[in-house]
Amino acid sequence: MENKTNTQIPNPLTQYYSGGYEVQQQPAPGIQADMHPKPDCGEESYRGCCKLTGRKALVTGGDSGIGRAAAIAYAREGADVAINYLPAEQRDAEEVKKYIEEAGRKAVLIPGDISDENFCKQLVEEAHEQLGGLDIIALVAGKQVAVKNFEDIPTEQLLKTFEVNVFSLFWILQPALKYLPAGASIITTTSIQAYRPSETLLDYAATKGAIMAFSRALAKQLAKKGIRVNAVAPGPIWTALQVSGGQPPEKLKEFGSTTPLQRAGQPAELAGVYVFLASPESSYVTAEVYGVTGGNHTF
Repeated sequence: MENKTNTQIPNPLTQYYSGGYEVQQQPAPGIQADMHPKPDCGEESYRGCCKLTGRKALVTGGDSGIGRAAAIAYAREGADVAINYLPAEQRDAEEVKKYIEEAGRKAVLIPGDISDENFCKQLVEEAHEQLGGLDIIALVAGKQVAVKNFEDIPTEQLLKTFEVNVFSLFWILQPALKYLPAGASIITTTSIQAYRPSETLLDYAATKGAIMAFSRALAKQLAKKGIRVNAVAPGPIWTALQVSGGQPPEKLKEFGSTTPLQRAGQPAELAGVYVFLASPESSYVTAEVYGVTGGNHTF
């Protein structure tokens, strides 16, 4: 019998970049525009279909990587978007602003460090005021620094990693709750590291386990208000984190190649999950963790 399979269906092994990566290092937090190859955040490929028309979204880490992919997708689905990032990442943030505005939506840039509690409160107030509301909060920003030996993890790094990855969730969401209506969606970003931690990422992995527990507990508390909370758990995704201390340099060449799909993921491959969890299509989904891991399953 003739095989009538549609030959235009993309093969996930080769749909996105599947080669090796150059050994490259940047000072933290890293600039996506200077990476080789540059991560694919859906700039050319993501097509919206009005799933978030009229919505108001705040995305942390929205200048690059997964946050950038989510911000672009939200705009193309009809949402106005505020992005947060560090001042050193302004060049990447300006590119995202361009993509949001090209989609016909309002872009709000709010640089600042979410390891600072006072700034987190200001971030919420400014996003709400400039967007004219707030009903999607995607918390994507993270700090990841690989350290070979446990005893060499400095206290300064430990504190900063927990401040950025965990404490900021409290500092942003507590003041935001007064603005979030029924139907709002909160999306956090945990990691495969919460389930299958790497030996060089002890502090980072610990924060990702905390994020998962935080998200499930908060989801149960907010469900009665009609606010859903879910988490996304990426696997090895090619972002600026990896080239600014997140991976030992010698591991970059084969980054992601040991997954069942034999390659690292691209940020664009998570955009649809962030859209789904923000949209009414996921109305019966809360307290869940969605893995996007290339086959290294999270359970």
